[in-house]
Amino acid sequence: MEEQESTCGIAQALAVIGGKWTLLIVRDLLAGERRFSVLEESLSGISPRTLAARLKELETDGIVTRDCSTGHPIYALTDRGVGLSAILDQMRAWGEAKVS
Repeated sequence: MEEQESTCGIAQALAVIGGKWTLLIVRDLLAGERRFSVLEESLSGISPRTLAARLKELETDGIVTRDCSTGHPIYALTDRGVGLSAILDQMRAWGEAKVS
């Protein structure tokens, strides 16, 4: 079973985006690049430590880039990260649908 999980696309996707706050960070970055403080403000309840850890993980996984040329890190989605927009759109539609 472990071998099957390592080759399962859903399991692989969840290994990257399944962490708490991760999809909400991606959601915010889909609107454009953001500074750390702006992300922290928009994600009410996230600790700075958790946000930094999630951003680092997303950067390692090729979902987010960090630009420090301005003196303050600015985060943006890579093309791979932007590719998550269809998944988030479907999740949003599912979450907003009224149960009949």
